[in-house]
Amino acid sequence: MEALCHDDPVRVGAYVALARLDDEPEHTAAERRFIVRGADGDRTFLARLPRPDTDPTRWAIEAEGARRLSIPGFLPVGEVGGGGLELPWCTAPYVPALPLPAALRAHGGPLPGPVVRALGAALARTLATAHAQGVTHAGLSPAAVLLTADGPRLSCFGAVRAAAPDGEHRSGLPGLDSGSLAPEQAAGGRPRPPGDVYALGAVLAYAATGHTVPERDELPGFLREPVTACLSRDPARRPQAQQLLPHPEPAAHAATVLDTATDTATPSPIPLPASVVVALARQSAQVLAAELPLPASRTRH
Repeated sequence: MEALCHDDPVRVGAYVALARLDDEPEHTAAERRFIVRGADGDRTFLARLPRPDTDPTRWAIEAEGARRLSIPGFLPVGEVGGGGLELPWCTAPYVPALPLPAALRAHGGPLPGPVVRALGAALARTLATAHAQGVTHAGLSPAAVLLTADGPRLSCFGAVRAAAPDGEHRSGLPGLDSGSLAPEQAAGGRPRPPGDVYALGAVLAYAATGHTVPERDELPGFLREPVTACLSRDPARRPQAQQLLPHPEPAAHAATVLDTATDTATPSPIPLPASVVVALARQSAQVLAAELPLPASRTRH
């Protein structure tokens, strides 16, 4: 939770902005995320807006698409608004959450192995559920992963599709993490499940080492085979998300290395380091103590 900057919106639709969820190093996120409160002061939400350097129309299409989904592990979209002279926006119920980069900073470095295992299993379950329904997330990156006490949630849905239409190169575009972007998507290919798996490998590498493109020897032993497979430049050589989970049949790509939990689509808490739990509790206390700002004439969006 960070103080608002001078160019941040004071209001998002009917909501009053209290703080930013992200700080500047997290600005590889494909959207701006704010903690907002209703004018009655009783309800708090996480509001998301497109970055000022991205196409708001394409972002709004993805926000509306996310609103129609009900996939455990995706950050839900409850309301979509804006349009005309106002930037599009969407909201989700607020729970204390840390983007993965903020969690690593709170912890003082990469996360412990058991936490990375559980995180990998949770994210693989989420992607496997989405892919089974014909949905590609197309926005997974470290900044898109929000750690909560109830388990990780994926935001930034459709960031790749929002960045540029299929057929246009996406390398270097604002809001896309180059280390998490599958080569075929960077070249303009249509986002498909193998691209999510590539991004999953980058996220797990980041959680374990602090960056998305580590050398193989930098990875802990239990991650070397699955992350190397996920980060294959050839989409056909990557495992499916479900193959990264415990499976009754032998799988081609180290199916049981991430966790020993049962394969279920229901999100569940993962073990978090005490430092991350403290940071979540601090954020919760700050939000509870936050007061609505006095009315002001500034209504920049």
